[in-house]
Amino acid sequence: MTYEYIEFVELPKRESRKTKRWACMNKQSGGCLGVVKWYGAWRQYTFWPEPCTIWSVGCLNDIQDFLKKAKTL
Repeated sequence: MTYEYIEFVELPKRESRKTKRWACMNKQSGGCLGVVKWYGAWRQYTFWPEPCTIWSVGCLNDIQDFLKKAKTL
C-alpha cells in the first residue's frame, strides 16, 4: 500500500509474538509517528501514536485504510 505522506514498515517479529507490528513512518523526515499492533482486548489491529504527534484528516484516513487491511497482511 502506498500513501502520500506516511509509510508502514513491518518490524522484526520476536519468537514469542504471534502477530505482526508495523512502524508508521513520516516519508519526508523518516521519523516514527507510531506503531500498528494487535490489541487483544478488542481482537483487532490498532494504532498507537507517539506522544506529541499531530494528525491531519488525510493521514488519519490512511491509517484507517491500513488498519482495515492489516489482518490480511
